[in-house]
Amino acid sequence: MEQRRNRAGRLFAAGKLILAAIARELRVSRQSVSRWYRDWRRGGAGALRGAGRAGRKPKLNAKQLPQIAKELRRGARAHGFTTDLWTLPRVATVIERLTGVHYHPGHVWKILGAIDWSLQRPTKQARERDPEKVKFWLTKKWPAVKKTLVDEKPRFSLKTKAESRSAPRSGEPGRRKAKHRS
Repeated sequence: MEQRRNRAGRLFAAGKLILAAIARELRVSRQSVSRWYRDWRRGGAGALRGAGRAGRKPKLNAKQLPQIAKELRRGARAHGFTTDLWTLPRVATVIERLTGVHYHPGHVWKILGAIDWSLQRPTKQARERDPEKVKFWLTKKWPAVKKTLVDEKPRFSLKTKAESRSAPRSGEPGRRKAKHRS
């Protein structure tokens, strides 16, 4: 954003004062350009500098993030867990062991996002699953059991014959035409 403000300042200094055109060129709102122009007139290019980072400084520095990523790639079992499934509390524990920085498990997602990790869920399969039996079912049993509509004739949802549906039933009057009044 600071680069956009500086570019706007150069455009102001070059004499381009159509704020709507500058807003389109920089892909920002006209209100922002108007505010930047007011600041630029009061304090020059220095007034367009950013205020610095917002919010609290991160607890982990840039050198610690690759170290955390490297340790997570080793797997959860390498860190004493019973399975290789990473959960947020487990990642928080590893971060604290490595760096001494405590993170609430709910906030660990920010760290995982910073090292380009995403949510991965293991596929759910029955423990008793036998790949050979599955293959046999899919290739032999299923085709034999599956209904096929290829050999069947199309059927109506009504059980009556088509001819009897269009003709009036015996004892019933036919359709009457509506009378128009003049």
